[in-house]
Amino acid sequence: MLDHVVAQILNLQVRLLASRERLAADTDSEALHDLRTSLRRLRSLLRPLRGLPGVEQLEDAARALGSLTTPLRDREVLGAELVRRGIVQAGKRRLEGRGNTFASVANSAQLGRVLAILDAFPLFLRAADREGLTKSLDRRIDKRLDKQWRKLRKALADPAHDRHRLRLLIKRARYGDEAYPQLGHTGKKLRRLLKRAQGDLGDWHDRLQWLIQAREQADLASCGADWEQELHEAERQSDVTLDALQAALEHR
Repeated sequence: MLDHVVAQILNLQVRLLASRERLAADTDSEALHDLRTSLRRLRSLLRPLRGLPGVEQLEDAARALGSLTTPLRDREVLGAELVRRGIVQAGKRRLEGRGNTFASVANSAQLGRVLAILDAFPLFLRAADREGLTKSLDRRIDKRLDKQWRKLRKALADPAHDRHRLRLLIKRARYGDEAYPQLGHTGKKLRRLLKRAQGDLGDWHDRLQWLIQAREQADLASCGADWEQELHEAERQSDVTLDALQAALEHR
């Protein structure tokens, strides 16, 4: 298991370094998205390892980088949505300066700190192993992932469930499973349902955030009625998917 964790860390380090170079050179529009995906996978890998040397520092650094990039990515997604709807000028205003934005992330202290800690992290893990701190690592990770699944089942069973919290719990369960596939927490059907539920709730969350902004930003007002309709449709679709997910988890 320790070898698996180290291999995953090295893979994510390479991905983050590649994303940094893509951001610095502004090679493509997906660079920021890919950096955030790698960051999410890193945090999912680390969560079950809490208590080992270096994990807290790396989690803090990853959290700070996430906080830096979230509003930038949200603006990027909204700009693309407006362009898609034919509201080109408003969309382009939100996409202006992409090169500078990307460069600011590539050169940020937050990304630099994540990469610096990642560089030393395998040494921390090997040292912890020599000191006997990684004993029964498989069971420790398995137990902590099980706890995530229990939280998700409990939240799904709550008739007054909070979609925001469910979205977070689903992402944690899904990416935790992807980080440690050898523990066999899901099958193909459950993985598909997790992905679909995350997508449905993501659509709902986007519309909710856009509607909030439309109250304050005049150039979004014309989209309000459509987003309101799409919000309700996303709610209905997510409810169907969440019911299917709950049923699948009962037979897990």
